[in-house]
Amino acid sequence: MNTIRIATRKSDLALWQANHVANLLREHHPGLTVELLPMVTQGDIILDRPLAQIGGKGLFLKELERALLNGTADVAVHSMKDVPVEEVPGLEVEVMLARANPLDALLSRDGRSLDDLPAGARVGTSSLRRQCQLQAIRPDLAVADLRGNVNTRLRKLQEGQYDAIILACAGLERLGMGHLVTEELGPPRWLPAATQGTIGVQCRAGDESVAGLISVLSDADAVLRTAAERAVATALQGSCQVPLAVYADIIEGEFRVRGMVGMPDGSRLLRAEARGASGQGGDLAAAVAEDLIRQGADRIIAELGR
Repeated sequence: MNTIRIATRKSDLALWQANHVANLLREHHPGLTVELLPMVTQGDIILDRPLAQIGGKGLFLKELERALLNGTADVAVHSMKDVPVEEVPGLEVEVMLARANPLDALLSRDGRSLDDLPAGARVGTSSLRRQCQLQAIRPDLAVADLRGNVNTRLRKLQEGQYDAIILACAGLERLGMGHLVTEELGPPRWLPAATQGTIGVQCRAGDESVAGLISVLSDADAVLRTAAERAVATALQGSCQVPLAVYADIIEGEFRVRGMVGMPDGSRLLRAEARGASGQGGDLAAAVAEDLIRQGADRIIAELGR
């Protein structure tokens, strides 16, 4: 095929990611025409309610996936942390780009770290996972819902609506805003969302011509880590209604998987970790999920799902 059409959201970050994929495809396939098809999703439209109340992050994907299924687009570019673990019939996401910074970022108005924020400081986040960990570490802070694209969230911080906000490092760095980060929040006390920082390229199942074109973009390390993290989320029936964090890394051949499940208010927070050889990602993911369930994660999930 001579032309490939990429479905993408219209936000600055989504367009950056789609253009990044487009440029990589042009580099690998000289002569290939790559077109972007920007779209507005339900997740972009409904901004007055928390994601957990309106159906979760999958709302950012439905229009893009519909374009794939009806043939309007050939591929869709997603932040993998927005992709639900349940696969859409007829579609597949098997190509993962090399992972960017997977950690969360605290941005505060006066340059204070998480530990140094004053009691009662108003911290903005739309994520139950971030809220849970924030409240577990600093129960004296006031957590407030925060929606909108990156620029909107930054504007609300600058206007004084919040004393601090929490965003993903990867998104800020991709938009050239990494210098705004006050503090990176990471292991062991803070875990990111499963697959945070990873860009996935989705296509129709069985479309061998498109799959052949995009396969050169896939990073083996990102694929392994994505599979392990999503396996934990799948085993725990992860959704936006459950504060769930999963982080897999590979250091000097050792594969390590860490997981966290908790209550939104931080009153309960369960942790598990497993380590092994680099080829044992699936087994380690299963061990982490089983450990969390043994500690009571299934009861937390059932309670939040009522």
